[in-house]
Amino acid sequence: MKPAELRDLSEQELTAQIHSARRDLLGLRFQHATGELENTAGMRRAKREIARALTIAKERGIEING
Repeated sequence: MKPAELRDLSEQELTAQIHSARRDLLGLRFQHATGELENTAGMRRAKREIARALTIAKERGIEING
């Protein structure tokens, strides 16, 4: 998601987006560890998406655990 799209989300939607992105990254890490992941650029993209969402959450003062 683009930063502008993330800023339009409500607090609950933003939190859900962060948890979903973290779950996706975990899946990508497992695929990479088992040799199933062909496109490793997806891991970098997922990390950046998490970082963007966490930055916006911090700007709003939302506490994200985990």
